[in-house]
Parts: sequence; C-alpha cells; structure tokens
Amino acid sequence: MRGLYHYLRETWKRPEAAYNTPQWHRYIKWRAEGAIVRVEKPLRIDRARALGYKAKPGFIVVRARVRKGGRRKQRPNKGRKPSKMGVNKITPAKSIKRIAEERAARKYPNMEVLNSYWIGKDGKYHYYEVILVDRSHPAILNDKDINWIANERGRVFRGKTSAGKKGRGLRNKGKGAEKVRPSVRANKGKTK
Repeated sequence: MRGLYHYLRETWKRPEAAYNTPQWHRYIKWRAEGAIVRVEKPLRIDRARALGYKAKPGFIVVRARVRKGGRRKQRPNKGRKPSKMGVNKITPAKSIKRIAEERAARKYPNMEVLNSYWIGKDGKYHYYEVILVDRSHPAILNDKDINWIANERGRVFRGKTSAGKKGRGLRNKGKGAEKVRPSVRANKGKTK
C-alpha cells in the first residue's frame, strides 16, 4: 500500500511543465515576483518534511530564484587572443543551490538555513525552496529534534548544509578522500 508522499515524490521526478500546466503557470508568476519570496507552505511537502521541516512556529519556507549558467564575466577591452579572454566557461566553485541558500540567509539574518530543495527551472532561472529556522524561537528551543540549531551561526556560509557539504567533497569517505577532512584548507600543502 503506497501513500500520498510516494506519489508526490514520483511526480516531482519529472515535473510536467508543458503549455498550460500548473507548473507552467507557476513559472510565469514566479518570474514576476522577487528573487527571495516567503511562501505560506512548501510546494513539495514530502521533500520538506524529509529535510526536517515542521509546520510549527519558528519554521519558514522561502522561494529563491537564481540565474542559470556560469559567471557573467565582462569581456576585456584590451588586446588578448580570444582563448585567453576568460569570458566563457568561467564557473563558480559553488553550486547554484548553495548560492540560493546564501541569498535566503542574507535576507533573513535572524534565521538559520536548515536545508533546501529544487522546485523548477525555466529558460533563465533555477528555483529552490529554502527551509529557515528561527534559532531563538521558544517553539524551536523546546523541540528536542531541532534545538541543536540554536548553537549554530551562519552554517550556510561555512558549508554546513547538505549542498555545502557536497560542494566541499564531504560525501566521499575512505580511499581518495584523505585531503577533504577536516577541511581542504587544513590539508593544503600536505603530501600523501
């Protein structure tokens, strides 16, 4: 017997965004709104719950919009051969998801980013929903599942979220991952 969340998860594996579908209408609405917008409830409730969201005071969800593609580098106005201009194929060391989390954290400085998940992309933008937690809210401090976040400060900027850990190479363990722990900088200059 399969529940609602199973079917929600299956639907979001390949969201239908063709002409006149609900997702198509969402993209039109989202493009007209701001880059960081607080939403009433998560669009993907199954994913939000799996990442630690609870429908209680102290938790909020924001939708973050980030441009697609690599860095927008300006073309040099002095002489170079085209291959040395460094305009195309210049990509950031951070993922778009990490950039979305950081922008949400800057907009809400009293809250900590718990996690985030993808909700769509159109021709110009990627869209994510970011779960934020108020670290000083009494409902959070009294909840044994989440009150650890009260001792955290700026976890998104230190690469402590799931997307941050992935970008720092912390999904790998054992052979071949000797230099990623405790951090890449701690191992800088060391030989095997």
